Amino acid sequence: MQILFQLDIHGNTDHWLKEFWVQRPTSPDVKRFAEQLVEGVMTHRAELDKLIGAYASNWKVSRMPVVDRNILRAGLYELLWIPDVPAKVTVNEAIELAKRFADDETKGFVNGILDNILKTEPRLQEKRAELEREALGVKREA
Repeated sequence: MQILFQLDIHGNTDHWLKEFWVQRPTSPDVKRFAEQLVEGVMTHRAELDKLIGAYASNWKVSRMPVVDRNILRAGLYELLWIPDVPAKVTVNEAIELAKRFADDETKGFVNGILDNILKTEPRLQEKRAELEREALGVKREA
């Protein structure tokens, strides 16, 4: 989240990304996942923003608070392009990020947009089916 925020503000990571990781040591798996998420969001940003904008009634993505739009971008990227992460986990993580980094209204805003996209986006049919199986008590295939 912090990397996406900085990228949104500064436009690149040339001067600070290496120092970011020095100040926040983490496991290689966590770093790899974070970098995959950031790279994916940046690669698909225009598509993500278009989709978010279509579901954010009366909101332009460019006018959303920086934190809000980046939570939505990361969550939506994870839903669309990271099949290993269950939709429920993605939405819950997005809500937790909103609780941690934004105001009280953001968690409902983020939940509503991601939930609506999850319910209607054709590319998310498998994630919807997974949620339905989970609701019925069927275990996820490994």
